[in-house]
Amino acid sequence: MAETRPVDVHPPYLYPDYKSTRLRAPAQPLVRVAPSPLETAGPVFPKRFVGESEADLTTWGTSAPLGENPHPVDDHDAPLDPNFLGKGQVLTDDEGRYRVVTVKPGAYPWQNHPFGWRPAHIHFSLFGNAYAQRLITQMFFPGDPLLAIDPIFQSVPEAGRKLLIADLDLEQGIEGVALGYRWDLVVRGPRATPMGV
Repeated sequence: MAETRPVDVHPPYLYPDYKSTRLRAPAQPLVRVAPSPLETAGPVFPKRFVGESEADLTTWGTSAPLGENPHPVDDHDAPLDPNFLGKGQVLTDDEGRYRVVTVKPGAYPWQNHPFGWRPAHIHFSLFGNAYAQRLITQMFFPGDPLLAIDPIFQSVPEAGRKLLIADLDLEQGIEGVALGYRWDLVVRGPRATPMGV
């Protein structure tokens, strides 16, 4: 049975303006494989799998991070922040809430098209109760003018794009230190967060 994805929210596997999809999009129809009992029942992540401090990406260096900076694998000339590792992990509470403290990433150039710059974004890799239950996506920031010319963001149907943009929420910030944003990840249903971006 071929896999089905809601076309109104999730991006297509092939989006020609996003060049790397030309190389990785499936050439044959997908085949759905039934999950094994291990995938549906476990193993589960224990509470001690993640320490509380791992959700604050600003505390992993020898001092506070400098602020907006390029990604560690970015080969741009801009200097990397030695006090920002660029990754963290967090467990949700019993109601699915989470909090991450980080620096806002900067835009960076990429080779997809002439004068192509990726908008500021944060990658999320979300696991369910087991390793096989995974959603990979990106969160974007409101008002970023680069969203209109980013093929990755534009590959998501219009109904799904707004689900990828966080809302400014000052009460979630740290007074005098950091802005706060609210972004809800939804795994299934009509408001599911677009995957694969």
